[in-house]
Amino acid sequence: MIARFAADVLRAIVAAKAGDQQMNALPERPENTVDPKLLEILVCPLTKGPLEFDSASQELISRSAKLAYPIRDGIPIMLPEEARKID
Repeated sequence: MIARFAADVLRAIVAAKAGDQQMNALPERPENTVDPKLLEILVCPLTKGPLEFDSASQELISRSAKLAYPIRDGIPIMLPEEARKID
C-alpha cells in the first residue's frame, strides 16, 4: 500500500516536472534518459541505497538489493514486486 502511494507520488512529480518544463520552455531531455535531479532523490525502496540508470534496459539498478526497477513511459516503477532480480 505504501509502495503504491510512493509510485503515485513519483508519477505526480514526473508529471509536474513535465508541465513545468513546458511552461518554462526549457529544452527537453533526450528520450530514454532520466532527469539527473530525479535520480538524485530516488533510492531503492528496500535498502534506501542509491540507484544507477541503465539506459540500454531502461531500468534503475539497485546493486545492494540486486534488483532492477523498470521505467515505463518515462516513469520509474519503484515497486519491489515489479522489479527484476539481477546477479
